[in-house]
Amino acid sequence: MSRPCLLASALGLAVGLAAFGAAAESDPSSVLDFEAKRLSGPVEPLAKYRGEVLLVVNTASKCGFTPQYEGLQSLYEKYHARGFTVLGFPSNDFREQEPGSDAEIGEFCEANYGVEFPMFSKIRVLGDDAHPLYAWLTSRPAPIGGAIEWNFQKFLVDREGRVVERFSPRTTPEAPEVVAAIEKLLAEPSTSPATP
Repeated sequence: MSRPCLLASALGLAVGLAAFGAAAESDPSSVLDFEAKRLSGPVEPLAKYRGEVLLVVNTASKCGFTPQYEGLQSLYEKYHARGFTVLGFPSNDFREQEPGSDAEIGEFCEANYGVEFPMFSKIRVLGDDAHPLYAWLTSRPAPIGGAIEWNFQKFLVDREGRVVERFSPRTTPEAPEVVAAIEKLLAEPSTSPATP
């Protein structure tokens, strides 16, 4: 191989490795690497919740599981002071069970269930145009990853943003296994400070 070809080849390899390194650095490694728009409007980095135990849930207002809002709010009230937060992501992906606007969703949640935990703008959780957070969640290895089954799929996230458990839509927020898993994570100290 001639010297110019060798140099070009080496340069190509270096550029390729640099690009790979940059891609690896930008690849999300936790829930905290994403951002989402709140129902009230502003885009919020989920890094804001660093140091908290999270329950990430795709929600809907006209679903047989909609009464789970009550249990989610109860969990939030019970454990919020200890560093627990529910993050609600409305979605219309399942039989169009969340047809309302962001304002209508907010009004429904407050009026019917007194929801105080953070609620985000309506998103897609299925398909090629799924929100980046949900595209990432569903791409995780089993048993965390896999397609969202229905409304009120729950992902439990530790204080560092790692997804540690996935609960079926049929598993209520008050189920003993959910409560035990939350309490276990709350008992573990955070290794990084909360983001102000």
